[in-house]
Amino acid sequence: MKGSEDAFCEIYERYWEKLYRYAFNRTASSDAAFEITQDLFVSLWQRRQEVVFNASLSGYLYASIRYGIIRYIRKDRLREVYFRDFSLFISSQKDNSNEEKVNLHQLEEAVETGIRELPERCREIFRMSRYQNMSIKEISEKLNISHKTVENHLTIALKHLRKTLGEFMLILLTANLFY
Repeated sequence: MKGSEDAFCEIYERYWEKLYRYAFNRTASSDAAFEITQDLFVSLWQRRQEVVFNASLSGYLYASIRYGIIRYIRKDRLREVYFRDFSLFISSQKDNSNEEKVNLHQLEEAVETGIRELPERCREIFRMSRYQNMSIKEISEKLNISHKTVENHLTIALKHLRKTLGEFMLILLTANLFY
């Protein structure tokens, strides 16, 4: 087991930044590139017993990151279609500002509930990142933990919130920007 951990750490250290830059160049979004790259390594770790590299490790990782980028682009296009359709629907409706305020309040409560469900350290790091606008480097220095640990906690928090809130919350959030 220790050998697979060491091997994984070596792969992570050697390829994370290169794969991140590759994803960033294709998506033009640091958040998307971070998430795609982290997802690849989480998947690699979870499937470490069954993954077989038929060709080269580098080829496998770059193929995996390309598939992650393709999935991201497909989801992003779908979100754009949903957002456009939802915006058209909202613009055709009468003024429901009171209802929108109630919906926004409910959404804020749901987000806060999702955050409270996170482990204490993960919750603390998420709030520092999102509410205090601290960078990963600032958080790691303040908490005296590694850069990668902060990244992992943020990945866990975002995945949990995405799972808890669902994709439709993104549409509600963006639609409220127009009121």
